[in-house]
Amino acid sequence: MDNNQSNFKINENSPHHQKNKNGVGAQAIILIVIIASLIGGGIGGLLVHFFNDQNMPTQTSTNNSNQPTKVSNIVVKENSDSEKAFNKVKDAVVSVINLQKQQPVNSLFGDIFGNSRNRSKSSGSLQESSEGSGVIYQKSNGNAFIVTNNHVVAGSDKLEVILSDGSKVTAKLLGTDSVTDLAVLQVSADKVKAVADFGDSNEIRPGQQVLAIGSPMGSKFATSVTQGIISAKSRTVDVTDEDTGQTTGEATVIQTDAAINPGNSGGALINIGGQVIGITSMKLSGSGSSSNVEGMGFAIPSNEVVQIVNQLEKNGKVARPSLGISPVDLSEVSSTQQSSILHLPSSVKSGVVVVSLTNNSPAAKAGVKQYDVIYSIEGKEVNTVVDLRSQLYKYQVGDTITLSVYRGGHKKDLKVKLTETAKPEITVKQGE
Repeated sequence: MDNNQSNFKINENSPHHQKNKNGVGAQAIILIVIIASLIGGGIGGLLVHFFNDQNMPTQTSTNNSNQPTKVSNIVVKENSDSEKAFNKVKDAVVSVINLQKQQPVNSLFGDIFGNSRNRSKSSGSLQESSEGSGVIYQKSNGNAFIVTNNHVVAGSDKLEVILSDGSKVTAKLLGTDSVTDLAVLQVSADKVKAVADFGDSNEIRPGQQVLAIGSPMGSKFATSVTQGIISAKSRTVDVTDEDTGQTTGEATVIQTDAAINPGNSGGALINIGGQVIGITSMKLSGSGSSSNVEGMGFAIPSNEVVQIVNQLEKNGKVARPSLGISPVDLSEVSSTQQSSILHLPSSVKSGVVVVSLTNNSPAAKAGVKQYDVIYSIEGKEVNTVVDLRSQLYKYQVGDTITLSVYRGGHKKDLKVKLTETAKPEITVKQGE
């Protein structure tokens, strides 16, 4: 029996034994899964609900808050280069008021009622005619000197200047120059706080940052500042006569996109170093178009301004060289006359004809003849009278220049020593 018991072995691989083993294991596993699902689902739901509550943004309403709205106590302090430049120059920029005498209203009816004809302008009261800007550039012997535009002071019977602190002082007109559109005023320096420095306009570059300071739309908006860049270092624009509207020459100016409006004329165009590099003079308008042109303002280069104001301050005028001739554009002469009188080659299409000249003038002394056709000065092409004046005004009184002309169909170079512009009676000198 013992041997039989000892030799007896349970077959673990029998179907009966496998069924019992698997049955118990499967039931246990199913039970565990069910319990885990129930417990896990509950806990998971609670966890999800908990975290959702934690991440849900808290909604607040200013309407339900008892706290009043406040200004932030965080102060942003900025001290930019443009701000420094503006602060350096702002007290040197002023408003210029042009006062003119107006005729009394009753004088308009003088002829109708048999009274004397219209009264002279001097009998009228002073009224503000226009406003512009100016820049104080020097103090000397108790006086301060201001540069502005010629058109700002044109026709004035009295000039007043409003300083940066609001003080109004009477200004004396020292001199004007219509060619460059510049003028110099003098005021008492008692209340003058600052003087502007001129920078070198030859050193400016397109893209360089600039500021324009002035009184756009009048002194109500005095010391307004606009920001921009230099669009072009050297632009050529026409200069027109204020009375006739005729083009009298050309000017080389700085172009900027800094906003320049009526009233800015005579103000300062400055670099980021606070130096005046130009005096704002004009704004290109959209005449002839349906809309105004924006971002095209112009300023007289500071190097030219310095040269002009020194002469105006000292002499009240600018001494410019003269040839002493009466010129006309070749385009105004008929092709028949160009051939029969001037004897020009057909290839010559432009130039300036000497219609007449003054006795003992620089041109006459140099051998210039009537009907000579000027085509260049110092090798620079001259196509029109405007070109002739523009080229001539680049030189100083006393300079000697080479004038190239066509005479009888042949080229000829003449040396001309320039003298100051004068307006003597012109006498016709027949060609020889």
